[in-house]
Amino acid sequence: MSAIAQTPKPPYYAVIFSSLRTPVDAGYGEMADLMATLAAQQPGYLGAESAREGLGITVSYWQSLEAIRAWKANVDHQLAQRQGREKWYSAYKTRIALVERDYGFEV
Repeated sequence: MSAIAQTPKPPYYAVIFSSLRTPVDAGYGEMADLMATLAAQQPGYLGAESAREGLGITVSYWQSLEAIRAWKANVDHQLAQRQGREKWYSAYKTRIALVERDYGFEV
């Protein structure tokens, strides 16, 4: 995820996941890749952006709160959440926001 997500005209939702990692890396990259692939297959998924430089931030975009709830309830996603709490993250915070306006610039 190195590009800016192409989202539709608002309104839509953003799920902002901020995290601090532990030193444990075993399986993290593979799980992160799997979650990105699975999320992209979920109904209502619009795109995502991610960055990590100490603090990790991933923002995923969704059509509705129902789509976000369905992703949260996904069995594979629940396994990743559990493993994240047990070994990969020392802290995290998830925020859900309604995007009412967006604008940008591209060359």
